[in-house]
Amino acid sequence: MSQEFVIEAFPRGDQGRGASRRLRREERKIPAIVYGGNKEATPIAIWHNELKKALENEAFFSHVLTIELDGKKESVILKDLQRHPYKPLLTHADFLRVDKDHEIHVNVPLHFINEDSAPAIKLQGGVANHQITEVEVICLPQNLPEFIEVDMADVDMDKVVHLSDLKLPEGVRIAALLQGEDHDLPVVAIHKPRGAKVDEATEGEEGEEGESKE
Repeated sequence: MSQEFVIEAFPRGDQGRGASRRLRREERKIPAIVYGGNKEATPIAIWHNELKKALENEAFFSHVLTIELDGKKESVILKDLQRHPYKPLLTHADFLRVDKDHEIHVNVPLHFINEDSAPAIKLQGGVANHQITEVEVICLPQNLPEFIEVDMADVDMDKVVHLSDLKLPEGVRIAALLQGEDHDLPVVAIHKPRGAKVDEATEGEEGEEGESKE
């Protein structure tokens, strides 16, 4: 994890719907809470625009973050984020404390590499069909990957890449695979476009008819 995200937080005394509205309207902050780690939940307030800007970075969702409150720092991960139903506003955030000695469950994005240069796509006209774009992993905080790469270079036409085919960093497990083989979900496959298959089948039939007439 090459990046570091530090979130400035402020104590939040007043709670409730009215207090939250005032916080957002008058101070340009949003209510949030830090919980877990065998400690009491701590209600906090954080700058709305700073959080919104941080969320533009995909890595924010799969990083161990730092909450700085009253000069003290805590390591956390973002567990939940609430947004206004129709306005481009954030309304609440939940952060879970993490301990370097305890595993965490985090959704990590998948990065599909060498897709455009894959022979099945570049030379054979195939199209990549992505089934999932992120995966839940289990690992210690220090082993949390920013993303997991899916190398498409050697994916043949009509071959399906499953969760069990992904190359994981050391110390990282996929949560779904711990539930058994039935949860080895498809991740991506390369197929010919549907129209292309129909055209090929039609050409084959026409060729056979021509041969039979001869």
